[in-house]
Amino acid sequence: MREGYEGTGPGAITPDGCAVELYTRLSVGEEPDIISAAVPAGAHILELGSGVGRVTHPLLERGFTVTAVDESAEMLERVRGARTICGPIEDLDLGETFDVVMLASFLVHAGDVEVRRGLLKTCARHVAEDGCVLIQREGPDYHTNVPRERLDPTGFTIRIVSAEPVGDGVDSIHAEYVFPDATWTQTFLARPLTKEQFEEALGEAGLRVDRYLTEDGVWVRAVKG
Repeated sequence: MREGYEGTGPGAITPDGCAVELYTRLSVGEEPDIISAAVPAGAHILELGSGVGRVTHPLLERGFTVTAVDESAEMLERVRGARTICGPIEDLDLGETFDVVMLASFLVHAGDVEVRRGLLKTCARHVAEDGCVLIQREGPDYHTNVPRERLDPTGFTIRIVSAEPVGDGVDSIHAEYVFPDATWTQTFLARPLTKEQFEEALGEAGLRVDRYLTEDGVWVRAVKG
């Protein structure tokens, strides 16, 4: 397990504390609709951090071509219909470019600044000159509105139990996922980023915000330049 990361519950747990079976149960939500509305029909998408294909599969159903990347082989075993690549995202260099590069799951908030820089450089390296990068950010109160919980429409409870500072601007986040038949927990490190800090990080990688796709600023379309 990576330092600062932990996961509990049934089944395989990845180095960053994600439970494979948990992610097969999570509902899709509005992400595929947001993505579809922001990119050309039939685009080839490089999905960085695809997990089990929770978003991959709906994108395939909408006619997109997807190359799914994840560092967990156990996660990628659940992906169907997409080309899969197993390895660390921050080191990825496929020698090709894509219409769309997607960095979701709040990965841009990596606690390690060098990892974040690597992730954004991977995005910039793989996006076509006229393509775009879609990034999912944390909401503005992600680290401050704790504890909080919500009931998923499919019948389980998601709790963000705590966000404890551990130094250098990084928080340790503890989350619980409570189902009728099982409970999973995940502890991970996340670095809050203001809008200005986020845009500065993009600029370091040679990217800039094209537009914010959602009112809360969580989904962003970025381009080269």
